[in-house]
Amino acid sequence: MSAPAIEVHQLTKSFGATTALDHFDLVVQPGEVTGFLGPNGAGKTTTIRILLGLIRADGGTARVLGKDPWQDAVELHPRLAYVPGDVALWPSLTGGETLDLLARMHGRVDTARRDRLVERFELDPAKKVRAYSTGNRQKVALVAALSTDAELFLLDEPTAGLDPLMEAAFRDEVAALRTRGVTVLLSSHILGEVERLCDTVTIIRDGRAVEAGNLAELRHLTRSTVTLRTRCDLRRPGGLACLAAVPGIHDLSVDGDLVTFEADAEHIRDLVSALTWLDITDITWERASLEDLFLRHYTTVGGTAPR
Repeated sequence: MSAPAIEVHQLTKSFGATTALDHFDLVVQPGEVTGFLGPNGAGKTTTIRILLGLIRADGGTARVLGKDPWQDAVELHPRLAYVPGDVALWPSLTGGETLDLLARMHGRVDTARRDRLVERFELDPAKKVRAYSTGNRQKVALVAALSTDAELFLLDEPTAGLDPLMEAAFRDEVAALRTRGVTVLLSSHILGEVERLCDTVTIIRDGRAVEAGNLAELRHLTRSTVTLRTRCDLRRPGGLACLAAVPGIHDLSVDGDLVTFEADAEHIRDLVSALTWLDITDITWERASLEDLFLRHYTTVGGTAPR
């Protein structure tokens, strides 16, 4: 098996009294699209800046494409593409001039692909950057990055400011990167975006990794919600005995002929067997989502997730 494209172990970084990373671990395999989830301030951008060699970690180790991002930054940068969530460009240049400048700086650009991307993202390259909206500045960064032949893409909230149509175009381009076998680390708090695009996910909280794995593995850690209607008289003694006896059933409730509960994934077979005893007229089975997992880690005592 080839070495990881990104391998971070026990990474620490503080800014004064603020701990941004607290013994953080992250592994991204070659050819994977990995989602990097967490709210603002969780440590995502700090991690990416360390991987780019822009800041130095206080402790731990980081390897990017087999290299030290701090010691080998000059060698690594032509092999990387980076899109930040808040793009700052040269206001006096046009979009086309900016793309040309960024291409010369990177050195590994497919100009035919760049022309296609300019059209796909509906970017006017003749307009001055100072006249661009936030979304159009983001498009410049995306076109510049996606037109390169980089081996690793580091995308930090890359769809900030884009409208839904352009977000869809971005998803198509990331899918194309996966098809080409390119590695992507996608930092985002848009759960649907990550769920559509990513092979694996790492969730960070307070500078520490709290969950990591592929989506199928992570969904085993959450529960499905089941809602059904039955003709059985659930008010009679033992009316719900077949369900109550199933391990992994939680928050079972009855309202007339309506039954709702949550079910652990590892006990689904037992549950399906038990349901055959009920005269069911309707059933809805809502699979646990990445949002469920995310909120489980970020819900506060008061019951709301931080923004």
